[in-house]
Amino acid sequence: MNSIIASNELSKRHEKIWHKLSPVWQGNKEIIKQGLPHCHLSPAWQMLILGDGSPTRHLQLITGERTEVDLIDMSCIGMNSDNTHQLIQLLPGPRSRRQVWLCTASGQRLAYATSWWESNHVNEHLQNRNIPIWDSLTGKRMELYREILEIHYGKSAYLESAFGQKRNLWGRYYLFWHQGKPLTLIYEVFSNYLTKYIGSMVL
Repeated sequence: MNSIIASNELSKRHEKIWHKLSPVWQGNKEIIKQGLPHCHLSPAWQMLILGDGSPTRHLQLITGERTEVDLIDMSCIGMNSDNTHQLIQLLPGPRSRRQVWLCTASGQRLAYATSWWESNHVNEHLQNRNIPIWDSLTGKRMELYREILEIHYGKSAYLESAFGQKRNLWGRYYLFWHQGKPLTLIYEVFSNYLTKYIGSMVL
């Protein structure tokens, strides 16, 4: 089934929570720095998951289509840690959570992303919430540093259904830093549909 129409009703029921993998394996910053053996993750997939470049730009280059955002949730969570990475505590409260699908212009879901922001300043950075974060921030010529914190390989019934593929998925946490201060915490999960373009995850 095409993932464009895979789970509209499921999305409606789940829009007020966010989704992360139940890891069968996870890697810390040391593993991220040195990379994985190619027998565990191919070079092309390592560049996507471990690289510190813009995923929306990478997805556009991979597919040849413009990367678009399907905004599914924007919620105020106050001082809640939201069952996310402990470094959310670096973001002053109250906080807001944004959830999106990253899709091709033709509607194919390529990735899922959740981000957390300081509520008092989120409107400054996301003036248009329907475009990729990278476009919003670099459009203002902001200097940014992407610090990848953890990588996950695991399961999520919801995300597997939404992507239309019953297979384990890769995800990652990272922080955006600006002028020495944390700007946003982001969690991303990539669809196995990308194997169509960059090949198998393992050699």
